[in-house]
Amino acid sequence: GRKVGSFGDAGCLSFFPSKILGACGDAGMIVTGDSYVAERVRALRSHGSTRKYYHDFAGINSRLDALQAAVLRVKLRCLEERIERRRAIATLYAALLRGIPGISLPRENDGALHVYNYYTIRITGGAPRDTVASYLAERGIATAVYYPKSLHLQPVYEALGHTYGDFPVSETAQDAVLSLPMYPELTVDQVEEIAHTLVSCPALRDSDLHA
Repeated sequence: GRKVGSFGDAGCLSFFPSKILGACGDAGMIVTGDSYVAERVRALRSHGSTRKYYHDFAGINSRLDALQAAVLRVKLRCLEERIERRRAIATLYAALLRGIPGISLPRENDGALHVYNYYTIRITGGAPRDTVASYLAERGIATAVYYPKSLHLQPVYEALGHTYGDFPVSETAQDAVLSLPMYPELTVDQVEEIAHTLVSCPALRDSDLHA
């Protein structure tokens, strides 16, 4: 019964433009009820400074500018409405795609409400994810693959010595996830067209035949 960010020691929120509550550029916020954490974070965002031109520890330049704050303040007023619209779109997607071979849908845990920042499915059963994405793109439907490379395979972590196969669940996800269009302005007709086009993809039918 509580929103994410309203419990725990602190909450970290992204206001990247593609987020549900997005600014016009890069932005974010840390929320906390702990005065020590709040004071520390305020200093960290301004080069570790607790008073102008005096720096107590190493920090970064991460201040939220007034323009981004003004945009977010206006958009915050319709946040709940936009979340409900996303949830309605997700419900329609689920109704149209549930039970289709080769597609695994996102799930909502008991006691929690998904806000569907993305609507990410998994292509299962052997159909190449990229083939499905290309099929949709050729028909004017954009998709996205968020996080196509697992952390242990990123160049920054090469020194850890991990190789493909070390984290099979993560690797299966990176190779299978596909995010369908999801934004509050989507119409019922558009969602139906996306779903029907996806279901008609020959790669999904072929993988089902060979399963």
